[in-house]
Amino acid sequence: MADCCNNTTGFDGQSPAYRRTLWIVIGINAIMFAVEMVTGALSGSQALQADALDFAGDTATYALSLWVIGKPLLWRSRAATFKGLSLLVMGATVLIMTLQASMRPEPPVALWMGSVAVLALVANVVSALLLMRFRDGDANVRSVWLCSRNDAIGNLGVLVAAVLVAWLDSPWPDLIFALIMASLFTHSAVSILRQARQEASQPTDSTH
Repeated sequence: MADCCNNTTGFDGQSPAYRRTLWIVIGINAIMFAVEMVTGALSGSQALQADALDFAGDTATYALSLWVIGKPLLWRSRAATFKGLSLLVMGATVLIMTLQASMRPEPPVALWMGSVAVLALVANVVSALLLMRFRDGDANVRSVWLCSRNDAIGNLGVLVAAVLVAWLDSPWPDLIFALIMASLFTHSAVSILRQARQEASQPTDSTH
């Protein structure tokens, strides 16, 4: 499919430009997962660890998105369904981690939170801008855009939470934002699953 058609609803990812973009975004997410998981654990920030899980999930699901490009619509809708279910699992995981952390009153290290949040924000804004022109594709393609958009929103929230942690000397801004991220995962999962269900009901003898 020509690049000029990438904004058409139903675009299935079959263009060299999209494949190149997806490889770049996969690399960005893999690096940021490692950075945020380490710094989140060292700083005691649940928001950073939640965001790290998001990076990990995105890395895996973007690779899945790349694999199903060009396959029949049913395959692509199933891949999107898997990604939607993965987001639901991440939302539940973040919720459990946050509830456990709420039993410990120590605030996270705000400077680490803020510094890594800025780095992650830059990474996700770059990813979201690269993917923006592909955001209206099929469920498989659109799920990649939604995940990148959510990451950028999430990093802004982590940055705000870091400022509030430093100002209030309290862990609650970090915990509250982790809960917000859990709800964002759930909302996006429902959107992806709904579109995937609609596409799965279409005739299976066509790849578009």
